[in-house]
Amino acid sequence: MKVYAFRIPKKPGENIIVQCDKGRAFFDKLHQHEEIQLSLVVAGKGKLIVGGSVHSYTDGDFFVIGSGLPHLFKSTVSERESFMISIFFTKISFGDTFFEQREMDGLKCFFNYAESGFKLRNVEDSVPETMKTMVSANHFSRFMIFLQLLKKLSELQKIRLSNFAQPKEISDDHGERLRSVFDFVMQNFGQKITLETVSQLVHMTPNAFCRFFKQRTNKTFFKFLIEVRVEHASQLLYHNKDLSVLEVANLSGFSSISNFNRKFKEIKGVNPSRFIQSLS
Repeated sequence: MKVYAFRIPKKPGENIIVQCDKGRAFFDKLHQHEEIQLSLVVAGKGKLIVGGSVHSYTDGDFFVIGSGLPHLFKSTVSERESFMISIFFTKISFGDTFFEQREMDGLKCFFNYAESGFKLRNVEDSVPETMKTMVSANHFSRFMIFLQLLKKLSELQKIRLSNFAQPKEISDDHGERLRSVFDFVMQNFGQKITLETVSQLVHMTPNAFCRFFKQRTNKTFFKFLIEVRVEHASQLLYHNKDLSVLEVANLSGFSSISNFNRKFKEIKGVNPSRFIQSLS
């Protein structure tokens, strides 16, 4: 396992790449590529890890992942087919200075947010329709629609995905270790996880592992673990309204309901009960 320096397949002369992914799960290997990625989740749910930050995704969500940002989509196992439409491009796809022209000043907000990745707070109907139109549009129409989409994304409210502004290049060796940790956490977050267990997994001492993880994600390992658990809890509260808060806490790896309430509010801004009320 390693972080994949992924190359987006493209035809000669193709500057805007439109890709449709359908299947039981999305590509779930930790990878990074030079292209900026715009992705609409048409169908599917799970967790997205970007630069060490964890976010839930579900039908209708829209993400922008910046150039060089390590990321992976961890789909929730389901009988339903997952479906995502993605657009890939680089800042120099149309020439070194194309997006530096004065006429492109209106896109500065988009590129500033794209560096750390972002999720649209509210996805307007026009965005999914535009993404679907891009799939079948000819080259000229695709280019014009693409610029209009970037302008729209610059104007809409956004939520940053990662907590560092500059993309971090990850070597194969370090990527292998991070991927091992991410996979282990995603499979075992519902159980007790000790620092000793995780550090042994990547053949490091606990102190060395703590430094390694903090340097590459800008957060401690246990903060990352808590974020995974809270995101899982929020998905359970959203999709399984018959579960009690105590049951959700236990299923998400929290041994104390008070600790669960405290950590949930720290990350989500509201306690679980208020979160449930906002859903209704």
